[in-house]
Amino acid sequence: MAVEMKRQIQGVVVTKAGDKTATILVERRVMHPRYHKFVKRFKKYLVHDEKNELKAGDTILAVECRPLSARKNFRLQSVLKTGVE
Repeated sequence: MAVEMKRQIQGVVVTKAGDKTATILVERRVMHPRYHKFVKRFKKYLVHDEKNELKAGDTILAVECRPLSARKNFRLQSVLKTGVE
């Protein structure tokens, strides 16, 4: 029986999107196929925040879990850095 590694994402909290939910922005750098320069790609994810502890600007680590709603598939693992507000 193989053990599955859960996907982890790291990003910055953009908004608190309702009760126990935060929207995070994940940035990744990919090589452009023609120009061979690194370009930034962004994607937003909804993260489950059970204790409502996140604020805008926090840098967090989230781990994949079962679907909690139509778009929420990640839960908060740890807060890496708190935002300045």
